Amino acid sequence: MVLPKPEIIFSNDDFIAVNKPSGLLSIPDRLGQEVSLKVLLEAQYGKVYTVHRLDKDTSGLILFALNEQAHKLLSALFEGREMNKQYLGLVNGRLMNSSGSIDAPIMEHPAQNGTMVTHQKGKPSLTDYTLVEQFAQYAWVQFRIHTGRTHQIRVHMKHIGHSIVGDVLYGDGKLLYLSQLKKNFKLSKKELDERPILGRLALHAFSISFTYKDQPIELEAALPKDLHASLQQLRKLQRK
Repeated sequence: MVLPKPEIIFSNDDFIAVNKPSGLLSIPDRLGQEVSLKVLLEAQYGKVYTVHRLDKDTSGLILFALNEQAHKLLSALFEGREMNKQYLGLVNGRLMNSSGSIDAPIMEHPAQNGTMVTHQKGKPSLTDYTLVEQFAQYAWVQFRIHTGRTHQIRVHMKHIGHSIVGDVLYGDGKLLYLSQLKKNFKLSKKELDERPILGRLALHAFSISFTYKDQPIELEAALPKDLHASLQQLRKLQRK
């Protein structure tokens, strides 16, 4: 089997930054049956060290350290909240406010394994959001997370009633179809079923900035084709 080559955005002697595609695990899961980004990178670089993770279905920027010292330094930056992490996402509905902060503790769901929930007994969790573009049924939003809780943005957007499009855990899981946007949509004679414009979780980690060994680092991961195409269709058909 030919393994895909990861898209490297930046690399030096200490760490690498990768634009992870949606649908690829960041690191191996317990079963070890799926290919992960970490395994792909180790085939190319030798041993790499996990600094942070992205959800399997979230695309975008992720860092891996190339040695133990870099791993300690980068991990300390994350733990000390000295990493400015920005995400972009498509959410359901119309936002009442053009910006805001969601300060709601998050904990693991007591009955549903692998699912998180907002709860007063959870760990402090803070997400800032800014409306970038409002469409008729959806909103394109920029997020900054100050804490790194599992599924943080997804849980917080559910908390305020605007789940991420395509989120099967915290939303309705509905994908984005052209027929939802276009009034007189007709399926091509060649197709039996309509295929979604966006067939996955609409969340992308697009930038990280931090200071490493007294050097400012600013990195960005370009939007994947599916998110870019979805925005083009929304701008064309749902302008507000």
